[in-house]
Amino acid sequence: MHIYNQVKKLYKLILKSFLGSFVFTFFIVIFVLLMQFLWVYVDDLVGKGLSFKILMELFFHASVTFVPMALPLAILLASIMSFGDLGEHYELVAIKASGISIWTAMRPLFIFSIMLSGLAFIFSNSINPVAMLKFKTLLFDVRKQKLAFDIKEGVFYKDIENYVIYVDKKGKDGSTIYGVKIYDHTARDGNNKIIVADSGMMSLSPNQRSIIFTLYNGHNYTEDNSDKETYKFNRPFERMSFREEQIKFSLASFDLKRSNEDMYKSYQSMMNIHQLTTALDSLEQRYDEKQAKFTKGFEQRLSNYESGKLKVESGEFSTLHSPLSTLEWPLLDHLDPGKRSAVLEVATGTARTAKENVAFNSQDLGAHCLNIKKHKKELHKKFTLSFACIIFFLIGAPLGTIIRKGGLGLPVVVSVLFFVIYYIISTVAERMAEFGDLNMFLGVWLSSIVILPIGLFLTFKATRQ
Repeated sequence: MHIYNQVKKLYKLILKSFLGSFVFTFFIVIFVLLMQFLWVYVDDLVGKGLSFKILMELFFHASVTFVPMALPLAILLASIMSFGDLGEHYELVAIKASGISIWTAMRPLFIFSIMLSGLAFIFSNSINPVAMLKFKTLLFDVRKQKLAFDIKEGVFYKDIENYVIYVDKKGKDGSTIYGVKIYDHTARDGNNKIIVADSGMMSLSPNQRSIIFTLYNGHNYTEDNSDKETYKFNRPFERMSFREEQIKFSLASFDLKRSNEDMYKSYQSMMNIHQLTTALDSLEQRYDEKQAKFTKGFEQRLSNYESGKLKVESGEFSTLHSPLSTLEWPLLDHLDPGKRSAVLEVATGTARTAKENVAFNSQDLGAHCLNIKKHKKELHKKFTLSFACIIFFLIGAPLGTIIRKGGLGLPVVVSVLFFVIYYIISTVAERMAEFGDLNMFLGVWLSSIVILPIGLFLTFKATRQ
């Protein structure tokens, strides 16, 4: 009973230490990955007038998609920190002295890592595809979004639909403008309406949905070309002067236009296991049909070749539809030069067509095969995340007992080193599998196959100390 109470208290201590480190490191890793995302896409986000709500939505969906990478790393780092801290303060020595083995001390965290792997599988299959769909769709919309309204001096500004605006100079306040020219293309009939002003002021409407130009001392120039028959001869022209005139431009074209998510649901990274399995069945069936169709067509061309050979032998060449081999060229010797030239011309054209047809089908089947491999890769990756959680615990916990260092110093270095090795092997192997140099199962699981023996060896060494 006394040993039982000791083990119970020990389990509470270890779980409390691990959970604190795990939550802390998990959000740290998510933050680092989010900063990396901002670094890559900063040019696509800055200067587009995106609302705080849109940015938070984008960051949230991006953070969710980073979980498959952050979760195993957080488990590895938290395991090293927890057991390293116990070793650094000689608590592991006290645990072993009390008759409790290292494996017994690891048991609650091992069970917890198995539970986490189950949650990781549910997340990978149910939540991550939805988050990936929303993230990729929103990122695409943000990247194609126009920059916020900003007129430069001496540059024709064309981002307002149906208008081109030119400003010779801007005041220091950023609102006063000089030497203004506005080309009105709303009639879609060329530069037949132009507004010229000496100066003006730019301001936003109260609802911030429009920008108002208040122009001073200018002219409106209009060419009336509605009558196409007399326009070339009469050239009617109007000029109207003004001291002050207001023009309102709608900023609706600068609003973020949200795409329909259904357009991207066919991407393999946005499917769950059931959807991937169904898609794979359809893709493989379509691939077999294309391959059979190509084979049948090729056999038909061979049949035409044999019929063409017979026509050459009988002296007929006008219906020849296939090339001749070197061995069959002597069959042309009995033909006069004109007929022989015609036969060779038809044969050359047929050979060229056959070559182009083979190249096209080869490229088409190759692209289809690559798509199938990507679906298979995504299907396998639904399980690798769960397995990685267990593997990295088997590395982290015993490694912590060996190095006996807590905190964020040495554990971070060791964790990053193992994770980088895992990530590099995974990336290289998956790419090799996609291009046919490696079996897809081996390509996706190779990193786990390499890292697992290391975890088992470290666990064995730690429990034998």
